[in-house]
Amino acid sequence: MENLPKKVRSKKLNTRVDLTAMVSVSFLLIIFFMVTIELAKPKALVLESPDHGCCDCPQYYRDHGENRSVTLMLGEDNKLIYYMGFLESPITSPKEIKYGKDGIRKELLKRKNVLLEHSAKGVKPESLIVIIKPSKKSNYGNLINILDEMKIAKIETYAIVPEFTPKETELLALK
Repeated sequence: MENLPKKVRSKKLNTRVDLTAMVSVSFLLIIFFMVTIELAKPKALVLESPDHGCCDCPQYYRDHGENRSVTLMLGEDNKLIYYMGFLESPITSPKEIKYGKDGIRKELLKRKNVLLEHSAKGVKPESLIVIIKPSKKSNYGNLINILDEMKIAKIETYAIVPEFTPKETELLALK
């Protein structure tokens, strides 16, 4: 037999594909779409309004919102003035009070307890609303002290409002 040329067989290459990167990308895409779907869901605020047609609605001795609101005005030199209701016809006249346990904290807890006493049985008691008005001349430490008092007295509904009415500005300027 003659020397026939041998057939050259081609070398078989490895057909295995590494999918590690593909798995990582797919997990990232899944997480991305899960987060975007969650953020795209519409959020609704539940608005509760009282039913005035029932007979066991709480009877407040004064206007509902006015009875629940206390305004704290922070002035210069650690001056703190509070009143309850509207300034034009306050439930509690504007008074200067001190910071701390025997001052504003005692007053806030007293007001909170009065609201609890006047709430109807079986109905969630209304919470006290505190409006904090720091003046431009008040210091940052006083605002922090008032926010600490809100936490200590467990008052959840409060707002920091930097605007003053002309009557409030006059009241802070006294003394």
